[in-house]
Amino acid sequence: MRSKILPLKLNYIETPSEWFKEPKLLFAKDFSHPDPKIGIPLFGPHSLGTSRHPQEIHIGFIGTSEAIDHAQQFYYECAEGIGGDNDHVPFPGCKLDRGFRCELRIDSSLVEKITRQESLQMLDVRNNHQRFEAMLALLENKLRLLTIKDHPLDYIVVVLPQDLYVKCRATDYTVKGVGKIHRDLRRAFKARAMKYHKPTQVLLETTTGLTSTIRRLDHKSTIAWNLFTGLYFKSDGLPWAPSELPPSSCYIGISFFRPLGETSTLRTSVVQAFDENGEGLVLRGHHFTWDEEKNGKSPHLDREMAAKLINLVLTKYKEERKQLPQRVVVHKTSRFEVEERAGFENALSVVNQYDLVALCPVNEVRLIRTGQYPPLRGTRFSVGDVSYLYTSGYLPLVGKYPHGHVPSPLQVADHVGDTSKAQLIREIMILTKMNWNSANYSGLMPITLRFSRLVGDILREVPDDQEPLSKYKYYM
Repeated sequence: MRSKILPLKLNYIETPSEWFKEPKLLFAKDFSHPDPKIGIPLFGPHSLGTSRHPQEIHIGFIGTSEAIDHAQQFYYECAEGIGGDNDHVPFPGCKLDRGFRCELRIDSSLVEKITRQESLQMLDVRNNHQRFEAMLALLENKLRLLTIKDHPLDYIVVVLPQDLYVKCRATDYTVKGVGKIHRDLRRAFKARAMKYHKPTQVLLETTTGLTSTIRRLDHKSTIAWNLFTGLYFKSDGLPWAPSELPPSSCYIGISFFRPLGETSTLRTSVVQAFDENGEGLVLRGHHFTWDEEKNGKSPHLDREMAAKLINLVLTKYKEERKQLPQRVVVHKTSRFEVEERAGFENALSVVNQYDLVALCPVNEVRLIRTGQYPPLRGTRFSVGDVSYLYTSGYLPLVGKYPHGHVPSPLQVADHVGDTSKAQLIREIMILTKMNWNSANYSGLMPITLRFSRLVGDILREVPDDQEPLSKYKYYM
């Protein structure tokens, strides 16, 4: 007699979910609001009324004569204010009585022009790599001449016309024994500019909207918001501050990059440490070897290197703050291996509390919401011990979903430490709002990881014998 085959029973997967309210930001006199584009016009930037607030910002320019004229006109127009529409928040301007509450100072003596002859010579160079190096050297020389002038200088705009930009923006070449190398003009220039201790902004002339070249641009108010938020921070102002990060905390983002001209087996770690005010320091870690064929493409540190990296951050934090942090949170995009985690935990034993968290966007798992809109930003759901957090999604405060693609959640995994997962989620939400390179409502990644790779792209251009500057404004 044949035995009866019973149907396979599957257990339901429990996926508990919850929603985290949008965190607020602090502006002048600690007034708060979740959105920088509302908080700054209403209250002013966070450092207004403090010694950090710049009353005046002196701007220097590098570029062709017409490109500089267009850039200066664009800055003047934005400083008066730019209107918005149904989809774009107006930009309030940048005057003593509005917006960022400071005045732009543009002086004819703070200009270094790229002459027509210099432009023609550059365009005539046929070899792409030689042209790239020649343009980089020309820009550095103009920068040097600007910085030695006897005139206050806070911020330098490099404005490139379309023909020069297209011809010089990047180079790809092959080095024997190393392979193909790609370099980007903006990143290389940022690395060169560090020697002169002046923050820079690379601007395309077409971005001003004053050229005959047709190029699809963001709304002018959006461009102004992003440009002037960066300008204010690069001039040592603090546009806004987080409202709910515990005091004496240090948030570390870890990534990796390959130094320029090195083989694929040599990588360097890059650390960005942010305090409870959202201000960051960039640190270049130690060299270590990594065999991709043996260990895979995602690099990990051994126990010793992991400990050295944390000690580097704690030493720098103590130099800046005169004490060790009470709490350290480490963010990483890949999971922690056993030896790596042991090294981190050993070095962190000198602080009261610490947490290790792996964060990575994933497409394999999504939450489907009833209705036409995606999940709300701030929605967390869990599958087993792994949490998923939507840092992009429908924005209840704005009443819309501002992106054209289906949002993906962040996977929050490998947590080891002292803090509840709910508190870590709240902090991740706050850190997604700390991008001073724009005035967007929020970002997908927390600031600790958002710029790790971008910073690494610039650090790879900094020679080993040159100490990179630690202030974040030089990398923006």
